[in-house]
Amino acid sequence: MSGQTFQPIPARPAPVNSDGLLPWMRANLFGNWQTTVGTLVLGGLLLWMLPHVLGWTVLRAVWEPNADACRVDGAGACWGVITEKYRLILFGRYPFEEQWRPLVATLLMVALLVASCTRAFWKPWLAILWMAALGVFFTVMFGGVLGLSRVETDRWGGLPLTLLLASLSMSMAFPIALVVALGRRSSMPAIRSVCTVYVELIRGVPLISVLFMASFMFPLFMPQGFTIDVLIRVLVGITLFAAAYMAEVIRGGLQAIPKGQVEAAATLGLSYWQTQRKIVLPQALAMVVPGIVNNFISTFKDTSLVTIVSLYELTGAMGLALNSDADWRPFKIEGYLFIASIYFIFCFSMSRYSRWVEKQVNRSRLR
Repeated sequence: MSGQTFQPIPARPAPVNSDGLLPWMRANLFGNWQTTVGTLVLGGLLLWMLPHVLGWTVLRAVWEPNADACRVDGAGACWGVITEKYRLILFGRYPFEEQWRPLVATLLMVALLVASCTRAFWKPWLAILWMAALGVFFTVMFGGVLGLSRVETDRWGGLPLTLLLASLSMSMAFPIALVVALGRRSSMPAIRSVCTVYVELIRGVPLISVLFMASFMFPLFMPQGFTIDVLIRVLVGITLFAAAYMAEVIRGGLQAIPKGQVEAAATLGLSYWQTQRKIVLPQALAMVVPGIVNNFISTFKDTSLVTIVSLYELTGAMGLALNSDADWRPFKIEGYLFIASIYFIFCFSMSRYSRWVEKQVNRSRLR
């Protein structure tokens, strides 16, 4: 018999709660002494700035549309410039008495985008809904029928133009990018070369060059008397530009798919398109959702460049509204903060939606 007796080991410490605000602050703000010092320095800086920012934006701000009151010494932000100029900023040079039409078109476009992001609307008839909504959008904006006065596209501007350029260019760029990405991985040299030249050519120039080509150079190659509306030319240019970048994002996802899956599909007798549609593309697109949404957000913000070809979208309309009025010209910061908040709402919404989509498509990988 052994003389050893049972000796209980010390109890293990209780598990630390990792949920809630305090555990999060302990882990992310006070994890070690370097993080603690950084948190204290930045926290002190924010506390020092907070009264100044609060005083300028709220406490000493001028809310009524009175330019003289905004020039008083000690006055804060002049939000009255938004009250005075918001219609020109949001709708550009569209006729003042007809601005209910871009308002309806904007609400329609926003509703269409929200419906397209909702799972209940992911049906085959969504494409028909898009075509019908775009038909109503152009009818309301352009007019010339149903008793609506005709408004040329060079007078469109503001938020409706930004939404139109961003939504249509992104919607049309995605299928082009899909085809180009598959073409880049094609075994046929001619198709692969054409897709490679397209991507490298577009990526080798800035978007401003593409817009200049579409707006000023392209009409020189057209027959005399034949012209295409500048809005359509700019829309095509942005679409081709966005498609080239998105194609490379999708190609990265295609390369991440193991070759064995394609070979297994071939042994099962699946054709090339069946393999791509049922096996390769669902996995590849799921892996590059953040990159695709990043491209969407970039394209949405790049629409501000169309101002250089005399299409006054949201940023251009803001400059048009304030630069033409000497009384309100000094208050551009408030105007830029206003349109920055609009851009932030749309871009942040796209970012959060991409997080949701990413969680949905990665459910099979969660343990």
